[in-house]
Amino acid sequence: MREQNGTEYPQLKLDNQICFPLYACARKVIGAYTPLLKPLGLTYTQYIVLLELWEKEKEKVGDLCHRLYLDCGTVTPMLKKMEECGWLTRCRCKVDERVVYVALTEKGRALREQAKDIPQQVASCVSLSQEDSYELYRLLHKLLDSIEE
Repeated sequence: MREQNGTEYPQLKLDNQICFPLYACARKVIGAYTPLLKPLGLTYTQYIVLLELWEKEKEKVGDLCHRLYLDCGTVTPMLKKMEECGWLTRCRCKVDERVVYVALTEKGRALREQAKDIPQQVASCVSLSQEDSYELYRLLHKLLDSIEE
């Protein structure tokens, strides 16, 4: 039997995978947020929910899931926990009870002031020029848009 040394299937080499550097970078960047969010009692996923709600105040859960690239099975229990913390409320649409809206509470709005410096703090941990940061952002969104769901 011939020994496999990794050259027979170069497409299976870790260094040839676009997914690996994306995964590793995402973990490191989210890791940079963790110590900044912990004093606020937030996880990274809760933080991105709040970022969206700080822009919109109120949103359908389905639209929130779509915007954040998350499934409802992930979002629903998290929203329940965020509601228990007093950061948002959930309510069913009176016209169509299948539709659930989430809206910020005063406590949820107040977190915005406490979180306002987090983006700059994380940016200071990333050693990319403004041009490289913009290009990375552009390419990542291009990649997101190109992947069919």
